[in-house]
Amino acid sequence: MRRPPLDPRLVRHVRAARGHVLLQGALGLLQALCIIVAAILLGHLGAALLVDRVLPWERPELLGGTIAALAVRALAVLVQQRTAHRAATAAIADLRSRLVRHAALLGPRGSAGRGADLAALASTGIEALRPYLVGYVPQLLLAATVTPLCLATVAVLDMPSAILAAVSIPLIPIFMILVGQLTEGRSEQLLADMRVLWAQVLDLVEGLPTLRALGRQKGPEATVEALGERHRRSTMGSLRYAFLSSMVLELLATLGVALVAVGIGMRLVAGDMQLAPALAVLVLAAEVYLPLRQVGTQFHASTDGLAAVDAVFAVLDEPLLPDGDVEAPDLRRASLALVDVSVRSRDGLAPAHASLRTRPGRILAITGTSGAGKTTAVQCLLGLLAPTSGRAVVLGSGTRSAEVDETDAAGATDVLDLRRASLWDQVAYLPQRPVVGPGTLRALLAEARPDADDAALDEAAAATGLAAVAAERGWDAEVGRGGQGLSLGQRQRLALARAVLSPAPLVILDEPTAHLDGASERIVLDLLARFRAEGRAVVVVAHRSALVDAADDVVVLAPQRDRASASDDVASDEELPA
Repeated sequence: MRRPPLDPRLVRHVRAARGHVLLQGALGLLQALCIIVAAILLGHLGAALLVDRVLPWERPELLGGTIAALAVRALAVLVQQRTAHRAATAAIADLRSRLVRHAALLGPRGSAGRGADLAALASTGIEALRPYLVGYVPQLLLAATVTPLCLATVAVLDMPSAILAAVSIPLIPIFMILVGQLTEGRSEQLLADMRVLWAQVLDLVEGLPTLRALGRQKGPEATVEALGERHRRSTMGSLRYAFLSSMVLELLATLGVALVAVGIGMRLVAGDMQLAPALAVLVLAAEVYLPLRQVGTQFHASTDGLAAVDAVFAVLDEPLLPDGDVEAPDLRRASLALVDVSVRSRDGLAPAHASLRTRPGRILAITGTSGAGKTTAVQCLLGLLAPTSGRAVVLGSGTRSAEVDETDAAGATDVLDLRRASLWDQVAYLPQRPVVGPGTLRALLAEARPDADDAALDEAAAATGLAAVAAERGWDAEVGRGGQGLSLGQRQRLALARAVLSPAPLVILDEPTAHLDGASERIVLDLLARFRAEGRAVVVVAHRSALVDAADDVVVLAPQRDRASASDDVASDEELPA
């Protein structure tokens, strides 16, 4: 798809970029005016010197005007550079914050699931906008202001020179289009390669402890090396075409100025032209082509920047689940339920026709085979995901069964109609991989209950097995981003301690014993009993039988595969050799 050189989405949605474009346009007009004034005055100074032997300082009004015009132009260029960098920084920060926020709001089934890929786009990928906004956009606006105004002035001073320039100028955009067709898709491929490389390396770094534990740390370097080589080839290919385009445009601009100069020289020799306008036209001719030459030099920056804009807005254009306007009821008395919920997966429904209900003071275990949609059911329950069919609702306390039907859900409020923040404030959620931010152990626990004193922290740590970590490292021990400095089991205990401290009436534990040994499993079972005794509703996604046996209600989920997928599997099995 052919894209305009200045992406309208950037101007329309990013305030810093919009202000940058307006300011650069005004500065372009100011520079054009200064160039025209300086060229005319230089022409008169040169003619006075060469014809009348009048030195420049003998014409102070012309010399002063020339110096003033050049000084104002230099000041405009300085302002242009300074404001361009600030505007680029502000625009990138704006887009980055919107990208991260939108990705988080998309939920686990949206772009937020592409964590490493989005991290690459939000960090290095979006930085491609800086040379685009700092280098390409100002030169593009200069080409839109300086070039036509200088060409119009040349036409007033010498029409033949203006005709020569007007004939040669279209060759520059023609060759730019040809180069653009030649390089079409290369910037997108370069950005895609960079994002894949970052995603693979980030996943490798995060999983390196596990790989080392399994003795497989020596294998993945070949993959990283292959990705690095692929990125190098893409980069070098883009640079080759960038240098080629610059060379072609420089050659065209030089030839254009040479044609104008030769024509002026011939008419000066023949006595058909005055020296003052001739000198002014020679100065202006170079300025006519200069912005176009600079645009060609910055052409690769434009393709990289537009590729980054496309990638960012591809995420921002993904639709969000609309937030409701109904306040969530108190979950100490109300319940969340799924009524015949199915969610479309890649090869069918997972879960398929799931019905379940949380109840205060009871433990609900959600179990089933891998891929049955247990975590997906929890996401529907919390309003993070809209079910393909069925409903996620809020019920009163009248229903006794863990499973519900349409009769029970009649008149109930859909979870998607709730103001999600009012619901999530009442939930303590422990995912399979606990999310731990940077900070001290004390600060991370205090986030769950800011008014907790040291006695409460000690009691929560003792209940979850975190006391050993606190005794060894102290409550003021620093934890890095993503829980760096803690093992997976220690992160799990920290997350469990936060759930103990949290006053939330609903506790959801997704595979809480996944990173714990057998001895630590007893701690989780005790915590489940504690949550139940406190009157909280507990949902536990479980594979282990000990967790299922501890539950008051058990719901077994199963996927429903499409016939096409099932027949493909049968065909594949039949093709296997005996």
